[in-house]
Amino acid sequence: KRIEKNYINDGESTKMNRMKFLNTEIDNLTMDEAIDRIDKLIINKIPSYVVTPNVDHIVKLENDSEFQDVYKNADLVLTDGMPLIWISNLKKTPIKEKVSGSDLFPKVCNLAAKKEYKVFLLGAAEGVAEKAAQNLKLKYEGLNIVGVYSPSYGFENKKDEIKNIIEMINEVKPDILAVGLGAPKQEKFLYRYKDKLNVPVSLAIGASIDFEAGNIKRAPKWMQSCGLEWFYRLMREPKRMFKRYIIDDLRIINIINKYK
Repeated sequence: KRIEKNYINDGESTKMNRMKFLNTEIDNLTMDEAIDRIDKLIINKIPSYVVTPNVDHIVKLENDSEFQDVYKNADLVLTDGMPLIWISNLKKTPIKEKVSGSDLFPKVCNLAAKKEYKVFLLGAAEGVAEKAAQNLKLKYEGLNIVGVYSPSYGFENKKDEIKNIIEMINEVKPDILAVGLGAPKQEKFLYRYKDKLNVPVSLAIGASIDFEAGNIKRAPKWMQSCGLEWFYRLMREPKRMFKRYIIDDLRIINIINKYK
């Protein structure tokens, strides 16, 4: 089942197909198609945000009404994780390609460097975003990172800090805002403040800032390809990841059976 959604491109209305998948809808795109769509969103200069559902997101979507609203209003929904690709094949509605936030973000930085788009990094622990910015500038010649900020713990409940974050971002006028605060906090932040931030494209990118800073090591490529990235992270951070991967995410089995 495919659902039509209207997009505006340079003043013209174009129709893109959004595919129903389990308890949400996704844009069934390859990585290259996703980058092209993000480029168009930047050119449009209308505030938009991108989410990348994985198994954990799908499980959270079952019972979190605000998270459901986040997804319904997202401008781009890209599939993160091989398990969801496998499920889509099982359902005979194949998803073209895994487009994880951690793979997407470097490619967006490459796009930004080539097209002189300005980038702002929001997230990670104190000093980590600065290190990520340094590494990214070395990796992508000409990349213009106009600001970084690491919010305090529980910032989402601090009106003054949120106000300061919005003002800080708007002052430097980035074309791309990369937010790494963990799900669903990062997605809800973008949903709540998209219009106040007034950034053409905001990305919810999870641990990508930590990966780019070298603060957290990503799984080897072969484990990513085999859908074992979650297992690698579980082995490296068992106390933090056990509940998510072993208890919470097993609910995906019931969700697979629920949605035909």
